[in-house]
Amino acid sequence: VSFYLRMFNAKHSRTTPKNFDLIVSALTRSWNEGVGLDMENYTDLDAANWINAERSASAGTHAWAAEGGDWYTDSSSSFTASFTTGFEDIELDITPLVEQWINSSGNVLGSKSNYGLMIKFPDSTEDATVSYYTKLFFARGTQFFFKKPVIEARWDSSKKDDRGSFYYSSSLAPAADN
Repeated sequence: VSFYLRMFNAKHSRTTPKNFDLIVSALTRSWNEGVGLDMENYTDLDAANWINAERSASAGTHAWAAEGGDWYTDSSSSFTASFTTGFEDIELDITPLVEQWINSSGNVLGSKSNYGLMIKFPDSTEDATVSYYTKLFFARGTQFFFKKPVIEARWDSSKKDDRGSFYYSSSLAPAADN
């Protein structure tokens, strides 16, 4: 079985980057997705941000070890998606990581807890002082069901035979025809 992360480009009117990479990495710790938007102050309620993995009145504030988030950098947990036009979708084979999430024992790559994935620009791009580009993907809350991000399992369970590769031979036909 192979596992693919699939995310779909969301068209928008802002300038889209060209010829760039995005890094997809497994997160090393839990974080809080939040519970919605405060419509009076227009802030996310209890959501993780660049500095904090969790902010809530009940649990307090817990900072990321490194600003931006805590993620794995090893080759079995970090992947690169390359874009030429900037309008492409992500279709990335993340099989080694999913196998680590599923199989905590007996996996030659070890095991990891599933805290989700982070998608970011490479450090060289993140360190830029100004950005003029926006790349957007549909999120799980989209109204377009088939545009929601998924991890897709793929396998080939077809049965093959040689039915199309046969030759005609007859004991009644002359040798030149066989």
